[in-house]
Amino acid sequence: MRWMAAKRTALIALCVMVALGGACSTKKKGVGEEGTGTGEEGLSGSSLDRARSGRGPEEDGILKDVHFGYDSAEVESSERGRLDENVDWLRQNSRAKIELEGHCDSRGTIEYNLGLGAKRAKAVKDYLVGQGIGGDRISTISYGKELPLCQEETDACWARNRRVHAVILGK
Repeated sequence: MRWMAAKRTALIALCVMVALGGACSTKKKGVGEEGTGTGEEGLSGSSLDRARSGRGPEEDGILKDVHFGYDSAEVESSERGRLDENVDWLRQNSRAKIELEGHCDSRGTIEYNLGLGAKRAKAVKDYLVGQGIGGDRISTISYGKELPLCQEETDACWARNRRVHAVILGK
């Protein structure tokens, strides 16, 4: 049973790495189509879409990133203000659907970080749902440590990478 879970996790990680290499083809999405995200530069897509097109990862945007402590999926009280801003935006845009991407720093195995990223995305989703945002409007995905914002092996860089990034799928 444990072997099956490890095999599944390794397969997911392989798919992410293959997709980053451009081997997977996907239909390009345009403004307003499902699968696009909204950030500082306008509609920008998921972190994976950005990586496939050669663009770097996005930080914040209309919906703010939520950061986490080392080896933790607990939403810290210092991040609740950012989450409350996201709740306000989601209430004002009641038809918007989002995807929450769980990200980790570079320490730990691929499998461990995929699991931790999933827990982080679920923690943010649970918070949003607890504030009255419909769970059917929120999907989650984990990229683990595979799509970092920065590459340096420093505390500051690791802290930036430990996050949940929200992508707007459609309004």
